[in-house]
Amino acid sequence: MDKSSVGVLGAGLMGAGIAEVTARGGYGVLLVDVSGKALEKAKVRIKASLDKSVEKGQLQASAAQDVFSRIRSSESYDELASAEFIVEAVYENMPVKKEAFKKLDAIAGPGVILASNTSALSITEIASVTKRPEKVIGLHFFYPVPRMKLVEMIRGLATSDESYNECRAYVEKIGKTPVLANDYPGFIVNRLLLPMMNEAVFLVMEGAKPEDVDAAMKLGCNHPMGPLELLDFVGLDVALATITGIYENMRDSKYRPCPLFVKMVEAGWLGRKSGRGFYNYS
Repeated sequence: MDKSSVGVLGAGLMGAGIAEVTARGGYGVLLVDVSGKALEKAKVRIKASLDKSVEKGQLQASAAQDVFSRIRSSESYDELASAEFIVEAVYENMPVKKEAFKKLDAIAGPGVILASNTSALSITEIASVTKRPEKVIGLHFFYPVPRMKLVEMIRGLATSDESYNECRAYVEKIGKTPVLANDYPGFIVNRLLLPMMNEAVFLVMEGAKPEDVDAAMKLGCNHPMGPLELLDFVGLDVALATITGIYENMRDSKYRPCPLFVKMVEAGWLGRKSGRGFYNYS
């Protein structure tokens, strides 16, 4: 994909990360969010990430400055009309995604590919609200985006070979490794990972200590993080929303969220970002 201007819609953790790695790949980036505060936070986050790479000797200071200068921001959807490729990274909710794609479809040029950074939602359904379903695709990045090498690529029912090949070239140019996943809830990673984490919560509900569950998986399966540590890192609210979506779409009881999982989210015990989850970070 030889594009000079890539639009990224959504300046949260994922959007900021996608903007950063896209700029590192040599693309010009337009980061759009309706919240000016979110854009400011994203720029601070990107600058800190680049500075860390310089400190570790992974990037020259001049190169980091070049990367940062390739990212501009805006609070206006309309500016995405100039983008040659757009990655959506808004809140993981089907109505929100559909509304975003309706707007993008109306704004973007007729040949522009629209990619969604969804972690579990149907690309076919998202594409159905556009007049270009053959140019809609899923690109599921993983957090933290600059460090995680994987990108799941998800073709909707109508996604064309041309769109897939262009997106694969983009993913490879920004230094990521693409894998092709089927357009079913959870794709590959979350389809396997979330039931394991959910089962770990069931173990805690039944009386197991979180540290014992995590130690068992780290020492017995050589996982770098235990499932409950990982839940705290990702955010219990994010993980619960994803596995709930898989359960509602698959209608299979093996994806039923653990009641303790639900209660902890209701209590605001979301993990690291709230100061408390399965572990106390305060």
